[in-house]
Amino acid sequence: MYATETCPYCRRAERLLRAKGVTELEKIRVDLEPARRREMMQRSGRHTVPQIWIGEVHVGGCDDLHALEAAGRLDPLLAA
Repeated sequence: MYATETCPYCRRAERLLRAKGVTELEKIRVDLEPARRREMMQRSGRHTVPQIWIGEVHVGGCDDLHALEAAGRLDPLLAA
């Protein structure tokens, strides 16, 4: 997950993932490593944080993550 320290959406996304039992979460702090923000933009085509991947699947941002949860599609993705 690409994130910044002060982003409330990053914290919200992380809370959901932790509540789902995710214990290994790689947070890439783009506020500390500007080159990683460029990497995030190239990979996702987006410039906002968070940008979340589950395995090789680009989920998108916080709203996208919560939409997956609401649709019942987050658990199967996490289990894969």
